[in-house]
Amino acid sequence: MISLRFGAASLPAALAVLALLAASNATAQTWPAKPIRLVVPFPAGGPADITARILAPKLAEALGQNLLVDNRSGGSSIIGSDIVAKSPPDGYTLLLSTVTGTINVSLIPKIPYDLTRDFDPVAQLFITTSILTAHPSLPVKSVKELVALARSSPVQLIYGSAGNGSPSHLAGELLKTLSGIKLLHVPYKGGGPAVIEQVAGHVQLAFLSAPAVVPYIKSGRLRALAVTNAKRSQVFPDLPTIAEAALPGYESEGWSGIYTPARTPAAVVQRLQSEFATALRDNDVRTRLLATGTEPAFMPPEAFGAKVRDEIVRWGKVVNASGMKVD
Repeated sequence: MISLRFGAASLPAALAVLALLAASNATAQTWPAKPIRLVVPFPAGGPADITARILAPKLAEALGQNLLVDNRSGGSSIIGSDIVAKSPPDGYTLLLSTVTGTINVSLIPKIPYDLTRDFDPVAQLFITTSILTAHPSLPVKSVKELVALARSSPVQLIYGSAGNGSPSHLAGELLKTLSGIKLLHVPYKGGGPAVIEQVAGHVQLAFLSAPAVVPYIKSGRLRALAVTNAKRSQVFPDLPTIAEAALPGYESEGWSGIYTPARTPAAVVQRLQSEFATALRDNDVRTRLLATGTEPAFMPPEAFGAKVRDEIVRWGKVVNASGMKVD
């Protein structure tokens, strides 16, 4: 039996703590009692939205409540993320966050929330394959040949990205940092416009997600050189990573994970991470995800939180080294 003793001055604070614990226990025991909102801070139809909608029915079935996907795009994922950060910590508002959130910490001043303070990590869910592609007019078939050409060419090679500060922009800057080559960056308003411009020959290189470029690779209108991920992709096992092909230490991995507002009851976080893990093991879910170039890659709360902190530091170094600015 635990005995608690409080002085008169500390009694109100103690009662407040006990009330909070009681409320948290009640929430955990009855949760979920109503539909859950999953905020996707990116436009409908994009990779994050597609993966969220593949998982949503399985989670709804397991939890006995609808899981409503709510697209709140804008501000490089900041608008939707801020909505979740300021929501009640009751398990009814979730955030599907990506590597973009860790890049924003160093790139964008005055973010209205703290990524490591104002959210509780639930789980990493996916890894998205990104591919370094070259226009067929560029006489290279590997990353080594690309680096050699860039070093010897009197004309600077051009790479396109999905926008200033986007993961595809950071992927190019990391390549420049590790190889010592110079590349000219051209940002576009999304991966779709970037790949169209590359197919047209207006940029020679790009670092874009698999769903955007695979059709053009298959048709021969773009040439795949390597994946940017840390390991070879399950979807494209014959493509080497940039690290193994030429630049040890290179890693630019797209990932997505789930957050709740900070101080969400631990029992709710535990139930969520368990149900997401179960959903990712479902054969139909896995098949549909892999078809989009997305690999299930579950990681529990503690490990996911540590990864987020590491990513903030790692991408901060790339941002600072490149001197990049956002519009």
